[in-house]
Amino acid sequence: MQQIYRYEITVPKEAEDQNGHVNNIEYLRWMQDAAMAHSEASGCTQNTNALGATWVVRLHKIEYLKPAFAGDQVAVLTWVSNFRRVLSLRKYRIVRPKDNALLAEGETDWVFVDAQKGTLRSIPKAVRAAFELLPEDQEGAALGS
Repeated sequence: MQQIYRYEITVPKEAEDQNGHVNNIEYLRWMQDAAMAHSEASGCTQNTNALGATWVVRLHKIEYLKPAFAGDQVAVLTWVSNFRRVLSLRKYRIVRPKDNALLAEGETDWVFVDAQKGTLRSIPKAVRAAFELLPEDQEGAALGS
């Protein structure tokens, strides 16, 4: 099990906006895609589905630091920072490996809910066990910063 999941993409031309760089909404899309891929790879998606549950977003935060452009290779680094009763905090760093540029940082509060009723559910141990947490006070060392 790995704490930090790496999701890589090549920025398509369609991601650029009228300003000639990647549109802000694309960063959010990449964050969600990385979270879903990490969940799938860790077995969390399978465990969640088997329990008749799902994850929904409560809050997204993104800080845009540098622009990305069509053709750029981009890596979205993501990890689970903590679990609370019904919430899980996931964090992200979006980087351009060729020049080590930090393009954006973000986080998402995900809420665990009953897929049929839409009501909050406590996050079971089987779901929590799918991820090795990376607490905030250990991020710097794990990310090499």
